[in-house]
Amino acid sequence: MFGALQTFVFIVLGVIVFAVQVIALVDAIRRPAHAYKSEGKLSKPIWLGILGVAAVFGLLGLPPSYITAGSFLNVIAVVPAIVYWADVRPRLQPYGTGNKPRGPQGGW
Repeated sequence: MFGALQTFVFIVLGVIVFAVQVIALVDAIRRPAHAYKSEGKLSKPIWLGILGVAAVFGLLGLPPSYITAGSFLNVIAVVPAIVYWADVRPRLQPYGTGNKPRGPQGGW
């Protein structure tokens, strides 16, 4: 019984970590490239590479490899996503997503 619960917890944590990594990657793709330079962060292609590799490691950490080296890969691969969420993304938010300017859009 405990083994099944432990397996379930590993699977759920692996899926959550992978989702965090993929969402961070998608968010980084949507941000304008000039925002990274304006805020003194690494360039957009470098962040996309870092987060892309992290997402691949996260994918490798999903079942059926959740008990072996895959779970260790997930622990390592979640670090860049956390750094992006905690440090880079808050600084890029004022620039919007590049699709439309942020702030008042006018009106009547």
